[in-house]
Parts: sequence; C-alpha cells; structure tokens
Amino acid sequence: MRNKIQDKQWQSGADLVVAQLEAQGVKQIFGIPGAKIDRVFDSLVDSSIEMIPVRHEANGAFMAAAVGRLTGKAGVTLVTSGPGCSNIITGVATATSEGDPVVAIGGAVKRSDSAKQVHQSMDTVGMFRPITKYSVEVNSADALSEVINNAFRKAELGRPGGTFVSLPQDIINDPVRGHTLPVIPSMKQGSAPYNDIKALAKQIAQAKNPVILLGLMASQTENVQALKQLLDASHIPVTSTYQAAGAITEEHFSRFAGRVGLFNNQAGDQLLRQADLVITIGYSPVEYEPAMWSDGNVALAHIDVVPAEPDNYYIPDIELIGDIAQTLTILTQHISGPLILSPETSLVLEDRQLQRQILSTHAHTLNQFAIHPLRIVRAMQDIINNDVSLTVDMGSFHIWIARYLYSFRARQIIISNGQQTMGVALPWAIGAWLVDPSRKVVSVSGDGGFMQSSMELETAVRLKANILHIIWVDDEYNMVAMQEQKKYQRVSGVKFGAIDFKAYAQAFGAAGFAVESTEQLEPILKRAMDVEGPAVVAIPVDYSDNPRLMEALHLSQII
Repeated sequence: MRNKIQDKQWQSGADLVVAQLEAQGVKQIFGIPGAKIDRVFDSLVDSSIEMIPVRHEANGAFMAAAVGRLTGKAGVTLVTSGPGCSNIITGVATATSEGDPVVAIGGAVKRSDSAKQVHQSMDTVGMFRPITKYSVEVNSADALSEVINNAFRKAELGRPGGTFVSLPQDIINDPVRGHTLPVIPSMKQGSAPYNDIKALAKQIAQAKNPVILLGLMASQTENVQALKQLLDASHIPVTSTYQAAGAITEEHFSRFAGRVGLFNNQAGDQLLRQADLVITIGYSPVEYEPAMWSDGNVALAHIDVVPAEPDNYYIPDIELIGDIAQTLTILTQHISGPLILSPETSLVLEDRQLQRQILSTHAHTLNQFAIHPLRIVRAMQDIINNDVSLTVDMGSFHIWIARYLYSFRARQIIISNGQQTMGVALPWAIGAWLVDPSRKVVSVSGDGGFMQSSMELETAVRLKANILHIIWVDDEYNMVAMQEQKKYQRVSGVKFGAIDFKAYAQAFGAAGFAVESTEQLEPILKRAMDVEGPAVVAIPVDYSDNPRLMEALHLSQII
C-alpha cells in the first residue's frame, strides 16, 4: 500500500508548479517571461530545470516539440498572458498535427479579473481547445499538481500532441498548501486482438499487390525494430509519409518506394494506386490526405495505437489497435512466406532504384548557377551521415529533400507535412541539439522561412549549439509561387528583397558562409560542417524545374 502523501506549505503556487515539473523529469523550459507568469520564472531559478529564454514565443514551442518528438517525453514552453499565449498557438497547433508531445503553460490575469476587460485578459483556454488534446485553466490551488500531471499524460499517451495549462496570477503568486504527484509510468498497451492479427495475416497471404504505408508512429524506436522483422519475413513493398522518415533500414531500401506527400505523383503513389491491400502503420490522415492516394475502395488495414478516423477515402476493413510493436511481432509470426512481387510492382521499384542511382552518380554534373536543387540535395546527402540529425522547414526545398534525401535512422530527420509551418527548422534544430549535444544538427530552410525564426540564431549562439543552418536562397516564397503560376499563370504576394545572409549570421556571432559559384558548394558545406558551434550557409538555388514536381518527374529528364 502506498504511503499517504503529506501536504506541505509552499511559499507560492509557482513553487509547487516547478516542483511538479521537476517530478515530471523536465530538463529545460523554453519561453519568455512577463508580469503574470514571472513568479514561476523566479521559482525556476532555485530548481534543477534550465530556463532557456527565446526570442519569440512560437519558436519556444517549436523547440519544445523537437524535444518531445525525439525523447517521447513532453517538451515544455512557458509564456506570459495575452499575446504571450497567442504567440505560441502556431507552435502548439503544429505539435498536435505532427504528433509531438508538448506542454504549454501560460500566465493569466487573476481570477477576479477574468471577466473584465483588463490588461492581457484573453480566453486562452478557449483558443487552445481546438488545437490541443487538453486545455485547462487551474481554478483552485488544490488542482495545481493534478492539472500539470494530467497535461503531461494527455500530451504523451496515444498519438502525442500539444496540451495547454493556464495559470491565473493569484494562484501562482499566493502561498498554497499541497503536494506533488508521482509520475505514473507510461501506460503500456497490449497488442491488438490475436484473432484480428491472424485475419490480417490471411489477407496478406491472399493479396497480390499489398503495400505498407508508414506514418509517424511507425518511426518510434521500438516500432522500427518490429517493422524490420515484419519486412524480413514478408518482403512487402513500403512507402511512407514525410513524418516517418528513417523508419526503413538499409537492407529493405530496394523495396522502399520513397516518401509520399503533397502531390500524388511519386513511386509510392503508384504502388498505392495499384495495391489490392494497403496496410497503414502508425499513420494519421493529417500526414497525407487519404483522398490523395486512395479511391476509397481498396482493402485497408489500420495498425495504430488509436482508432482510425474514417472518411470517404479511408475506410478500414480491419483495425488493429494496440501496441504497434507487439502487434507487428505477432503478425510477423503468422506470415506464411515472402511476397513474390508482381511485375507491376517490380517495375515501379526497379525504376525508383534507377533514379536513386542517377541522382547519386550524376547530380554533380548539374553545373548551372544558381544551383539546381538536386545538386544541393546530393551535396547534403554527403554531409548528413548517420551521426548527424536534420530538421527541415517548409518550402520548395522541402519537397526536393523529402523525395530524394534518404535516411536509415528513425527520427534522424524531423520533417513536417501536417500544418506545413514555415520557420520550424532552426528552433527544431536547437531542441534536437539539446536532446543530444554529441550530434551535429543540420537545419535547412528557404530564405522566406528562415526570416520567420532567424532571431533564434542568437539563442543558438548563446547556447553554443553545434548547428549548421543551410538557406536555399531565391528571394521569394517559391512554393506558393509555383502553385500560383500553375493555377493562374501569374504570381502574387511572393517577392521580397535580398539579404546578405553571411553578414547577417556574423552579426549574431555565428559563422557565416555564402556560396558564390557552383564549384564552391561542396567545399563550403564541408568547411561549415567543421565549425564547432552555429554556422549559416546561404546557397542561391535555381528553381526553374519546380513545376516538374507537380508532374510525374523522372530524374533522367533533368540529369
């Protein structure tokens, strides 16, 4: 029997909040203080938690999300009332869409002022409710530990996401009596029902063109190992969403059709269209809309920790809900033998292998300046080995990298396709480096996305973070431009002025590099990788082949 927990007197509610955060195992918090929340910031001074001031609240939420994705434990962001809270909405919404556990804590006016039009009064709980798994205001000091504890559980269990806790000023400023709650170990699900797993194994044995579609949850470490065993036994071809990058090991690369997302014209899309059975593993429709790859009539199996959200194009015939790794392990035991690929599937996979070889051996022949995206991707592939992590922003470069840069380590690449939020790469990189300072982190953005979070270069310099940020420079919001051009034969609202990014980086105290000829690309990337600490490389990019991304592009047409 557990000993009765004894209440104690705390000088302030903030002290109890910080003690509960310590009990949760929080190592760092990202945020910006203000008058309504500064008592919590003051309590953090006497704690074991590192408080990392950021230059914009949204970026603090992005950093927390990277910590959450890479550790499985919720990252924490802490902000003041009013605009402090509203500024993190994009970061928290992105975390929920991407399946990243984040606990966001915001200050609020004292309870007696909550119904008045006073300084920084705002219904933040209502604002966060649609974009989180849990959004609560603490209305009694007795509930402080309970609400914080539950925010972590909600953020981390099932498909992870964001949660929000509002702390009124009077509750955190006044003395309280209470206690911290112990952290309950993560709930471990069992496998899906045994008979349902056997039924899927029978379907696989009867299928001629089965395909596995991997989603974010498939890339969790324990699930990757179970997936490997399934592929060893079954030889079923695989495609994945962007968020599942790295879930496929090198020995299964020949049956990996690449990643799918945005425009449905990839090898993986071909396999999905001709499949007679699609098995989704750890997939959410937010990663790649079912209408893009399904006609709603294909036999469909859904393997995940949470039930499917059916729509007209995603109607599972069988749902295997439970621990993914355990479910896959049992499924592997009932695989009757390796799949003999149909001629149609073999043709798709062989052509995909050919295109990978073309990129590997011939991309260096693309000598124009500004530089072709494929040459930059090939040069990046050379520097991003298994010990390097990569964070990818949103823009045209995002598609080139998602399609053509490969990885064999789960969650080596953090890449988005949920909210498709600009500006995430640099703050994600800072969070990723804090999780494992022994690894170099490369982040990449366009010049548009970079300027939405570039102020965090100061944060990276202050932390001495070992980060290389690569900017693809073209002086416009190109991903929008190419879609506008296709739809309207003209563009609107996408042009902006040039910036000397080398000088800009140096102004923050980071190392700055500018590629000024095609021949400089590889040597400068190597020099920048050798920098210990933050570095920035600006690379002019020639996006003239971007319209082909919306077509069935074959690399032999370019290289």
